[in-house]
Amino acid sequence: MSQRITESSSNYDQLENMSIKELLLNMNKEDKTVPLAIEKCIPQIEALATAVHERIAAGGRLFYIGAGTSGRLGIVDASECPPTYGVPHGMVVGIIAGGDSAIRKAVEFAEDDPNEAWKDLSKYQINTKDIVVGIAASGTTPYVNGGLRKCQESGIATGCVTCNPDAPVSHVSDYPVEVVVGPEFVTGSTRMKAGTAQKLTLNMITTSVMVKLGRVKGNKMVDMQLSNDKLVDRGTKMVMAETGLSYDEAKALLEKHGSVRKAVERSATA
Repeated sequence: MSQRITESSSNYDQLENMSIKELLLNMNKEDKTVPLAIEKCIPQIEALATAVHERIAAGGRLFYIGAGTSGRLGIVDASECPPTYGVPHGMVVGIIAGGDSAIRKAVEFAEDDPNEAWKDLSKYQINTKDIVVGIAASGTTPYVNGGLRKCQESGIATGCVTCNPDAPVSHVSDYPVEVVVGPEFVTGSTRMKAGTAQKLTLNMITTSVMVKLGRVKGNKMVDMQLSNDKLVDRGTKMVMAETGLSYDEAKALLEKHGSVRKAVERSATA
C-alpha cells in the first residue's frame, strides 16, 4: 500500500509564531532537500527521458496530464519548448484537468473524473507513437490515473512524476518517477517541495531530450525563436562568436535567416 508522505504532518509547527526571517530560513532549509531527492531518482528519470526521446525521434509526441499545480507545471514545460528549442507546437503538449480556464483559476472537482483525461487526449488523435506522462504529487489523482490506465489499455506508453513511493499512479506507468521529498513545510501544500521537484524533473526530461534531438549546439540554443529584442541580441552574439562577423553583420544575417543555426550555416557557405 502506498505511503501518503505528501500528506504527512510538517516537520515544523506553530508557524504563525515564527518571524518572517524564521519562516524563510526554514522553508529554504526544506527546499535544499529537493535536489538530493531527485538525485536518488536519476535512474528512473533516465528511463523515462530515454523513452520520450525514442518516441519523439520516431515522430511521436509527449503529452503531460495533471490537475492543479501539477497540471500547470506540465503546461509551462510544454509551452517553453517551441520558443527555447524551435520545435513545432504540438510536439510537447500539456493538458490540465478542467481545461485552459483551470490554468488561472481552480476548477472544482475537475480532477475527480477518471474518464476525463482520455477524452482530452483523444482530441489530439493520440496514438501508439506517443507517450503520456502523468504528473501527480500524491499519485492518487483520478484524472491522471484514469488517463494513464486507458493509455496502457490502448498500447500507448506511459510515465509519471509523483512524490509518494509506490503510489497508485506508478502502477499505471511504464516509466514511473517517484521523487520522495517528504512532508511539506505547510502540511499538504504540495505546490512547495513537491511542485519544485516536479518542475526540476520536467526540466531535466525535456532539456535532455532536446539536446539529444540536436536542438542545442555546444551549449547554445541555436534554434530558439527570436521573439524579443533580448533574444535577438543573444542570437546576434552567438552568430558573431561562430562566424567572426561584426555585430551589425551578424544581426543582419540572423534577421535574414531567422535562426542562429541557419545564419551560421549560410555564412559558412557564402
